[in-house]
Amino acid sequence: MSGFTVRGIWAKIGLLLLMFAHFGCNTLKKVGDDELLLTKNTIYADEEQVNEEEIKNLIVQRPNSNLLGYPLRLNLYNLAKDDPDSLFRDWLYRKKKREKRLSNLLSKKQVNALGNSFVVKGMSEFLKRIGEPPAIIDTVKTNKSVDLLTAYYGSKGFFNNSVDYDIVKGKRKKRAGINYKIDLGKPFIVDSLLTNIASQQLDSIYQSNTDGSFVKAGKQFDLADFDNERKRLTNLFRNTGVYNFQESSVNFDVVRDTTKFADDQNMEVTLNVRKPRTASDSISPSASYEVHRFEKINIYADYQFNVSADSLKSIDFDNYTIYYKDRLRYRPKALTDAIFFEKDSIYREIDKIRTTRQITNLNAFRYPNIEFIPDSTKARLISNVYLSSRPKYSLGLDLDVTHSNIQQVGTAFSTSVTSRNVFGGAETLNISARGSIGLLSDASLSDETFTSEIGGDVNITFPRIWFPFNTESVIPYYMLPQTRMSAGTNFQRNIGLDRQSLNTVLSYNWSPTDFLKNNIELLNIEFVRNTNVDNFFNVYNNTYDRLDEIANDFEDNVDFAEFYDENVDPDRDSDTELDLTIPNGANDFIDAVTVPGFSISPDDLSDVRSIRERRDRLTENNLIFASNYTFTKNNKVGINDLAFYQFRFKIESAGNLLSAVSNIIPYEKNDNNQSLVFGVPFSQYVKTELDYIKHWQTSSTDVLAFRSFFGIAIPYGNSTSIPFVRSYFAGGSNDNRAWNAYELGPGSTSNVNDFNEANLKLALNLEYRFPIVGDIKGALFADAGNIWNVLDSEDNEDAIFSGFDSLKDIALGTGFGLRYDFTYFVFRVDTGFKTYNPAEEASKRWFRDYNFRNAVFNIGINYPF
Repeated sequence: MSGFTVRGIWAKIGLLLLMFAHFGCNTLKKVGDDELLLTKNTIYADEEQVNEEEIKNLIVQRPNSNLLGYPLRLNLYNLAKDDPDSLFRDWLYRKKKREKRLSNLLSKKQVNALGNSFVVKGMSEFLKRIGEPPAIIDTVKTNKSVDLLTAYYGSKGFFNNSVDYDIVKGKRKKRAGINYKIDLGKPFIVDSLLTNIASQQLDSIYQSNTDGSFVKAGKQFDLADFDNERKRLTNLFRNTGVYNFQESSVNFDVVRDTTKFADDQNMEVTLNVRKPRTASDSISPSASYEVHRFEKINIYADYQFNVSADSLKSIDFDNYTIYYKDRLRYRPKALTDAIFFEKDSIYREIDKIRTTRQITNLNAFRYPNIEFIPDSTKARLISNVYLSSRPKYSLGLDLDVTHSNIQQVGTAFSTSVTSRNVFGGAETLNISARGSIGLLSDASLSDETFTSEIGGDVNITFPRIWFPFNTESVIPYYMLPQTRMSAGTNFQRNIGLDRQSLNTVLSYNWSPTDFLKNNIELLNIEFVRNTNVDNFFNVYNNTYDRLDEIANDFEDNVDFAEFYDENVDPDRDSDTELDLTIPNGANDFIDAVTVPGFSISPDDLSDVRSIRERRDRLTENNLIFASNYTFTKNNKVGINDLAFYQFRFKIESAGNLLSAVSNIIPYEKNDNNQSLVFGVPFSQYVKTELDYIKHWQTSSTDVLAFRSFFGIAIPYGNSTSIPFVRSYFAGGSNDNRAWNAYELGPGSTSNVNDFNEANLKLALNLEYRFPIVGDIKGALFADAGNIWNVLDSEDNEDAIFSGFDSLKDIALGTGFGLRYDFTYFVFRVDTGFKTYNPAEEASKRWFRDYNFRNAVFNIGINYPF
């Protein structure tokens, strides 16, 4: 790292320290002489420090928030004027003629309004709103914290605990911390568990399911165990036939057992399951909980509130009665498959939940209303399922502003028409069209500065597994199975070589739980046609420059005199002496020098062959006939869950079916002995990906996020390389943010190509996220990773992964980011610095370009992981 860069970094750090020191004097501006600013809360339980976030959150008063140790919001609050009106009036009348001169310049009314303006009053209110008042130690709040700590540890069985606190003054003036000291005492133990269950049927159910009990003899008393046991029993009874069981019917009697031990630390617990309560919240002596079975199940299709049931028609199907008006628009089986209650089966709460989920999954009905009515015996149930249809057709219009690794900014418009219940089985047909125009991030990638795209898709979704064989025993309907068939086309212009793609997909997905998802694309057929292959050397400038450099060595070759007269562009502006015309000059030169026996150095010949192979690979059309399976697992509970993990595994195979057919139907071959289908060599490879994301909530507002990714695609059979659309790249706003997209790698190479891609990728990302002011949030991040070539046609050793030694080529980028939370999405700007660059010489890889001049700025929507 150069001395200038080192001095520059330390100068910036020194300037920041001076700024913090200056504003540090502002921290105590609104702290009175007899007041103390709270700087720290520390909790000790039996002299051991407590670090559990759950317990620390019980403290009512907390220190002011800080940004990397600096109380930003407090100092912003301190900048606000306490009485801006008085200050303005004092300034206005401080000089005799000031008010008069200002009134003549404006008007008396405007001068009065100036006192309420944003400049005078609004700015102070704004600073107070985004800032934070000083956390002055308040003994009332401290005693409330003591009460909460006492109650918390009491709920954990430490009934005799005592809590005290000390205010410890800091070394700096007007600052202090609070130490909370807890003497836990000896915990109380559940010595015995008795039961008092009013219903004999419920008692039998309970006795058969005691293994999962949270309250057990010999276990330390914990109020949370009693709450969990109430929930467990409620769930148990509701799933074993008691449809109307009330959680309030479960309670516990807890008595200290003083007969066995003198220290009185043992407790006798009695579990009570009482009779149901009436509407007046009293227990009815004649009522009791019973196990219910279904007597009859009615389904009301196209239900309308104002239509009498007597005017409806009905049919019986598979022990269900379906009511409808005029005409039944749904096949009976499509309705009954979504209902998980069966005649003569016991009631189960889980069946009700699954029924609701599956009916919603049909996408043909609004949220269902399910009613349960006991008959005269009070042991049999009649279930009424009311289904209200969604509109047959719906129209969608969207206008989006987008950002990607290729487009700096783009505008996309899309429209779609949805038709529901297409074939009477709750199928959904969606026809969509889209168009976009965007500004290229790098205008050198094309002769144009804008990119355009137009496309359309037809999708049909079946709410079941559409397969020749019955899959219900393996994938039951409560797993929300879906079959999706789609076909679409897309036209892109001014991105690379321009491209047209046709895509057809047959896929299946199902979710055994809310946290597990499976997706199988049985067929994923994609045809990619490059429509502007003559633009190759304009797009891939680095490739062209290397070829032109080699061509300059033959300028004085007599045999090439005529070639240069026809294939050199005299008007092209370049640093080289000669410029091959595009495409004819470049292509003809490749053909000429690769003829066997031509006099060219081995290194130059190797480079020309590599350029030819890359040109052929990136300009050839691709036929990808693939199948893949994706498994996703996560434990995120709601959008407010900040501590969760997500794991994704994907495996894909392409070309095997076409390869097998070649044994029956002989294919045509090209010059490279590749089999052709419709004149295009089909791709053959196997690809797998592992993606793991983990978030830790380090405080009530701060999150540490981690991501790891590994992907590899291996060509074989009919292919020696991976199609560009299935390869990996590094860099960009969602990857290593110290490099632009496609700039990093492969391996230790440096911008060998304009679009650098490979077939092996490793990425590791770590990001610390924290609030700054209001909806503005910050982040510090470190991104590591790279791409390599492996087991393909690449012969550049610097780009090939050759084992653990290649891990030294893992690039490291660090930086910081700002985010603005719009609730529905997050807008972010990240600044990345090249911390370790494997493309540099070994002695210059660390901090070579670690400065703002060489920083990379990325704009993104939502968090990168």
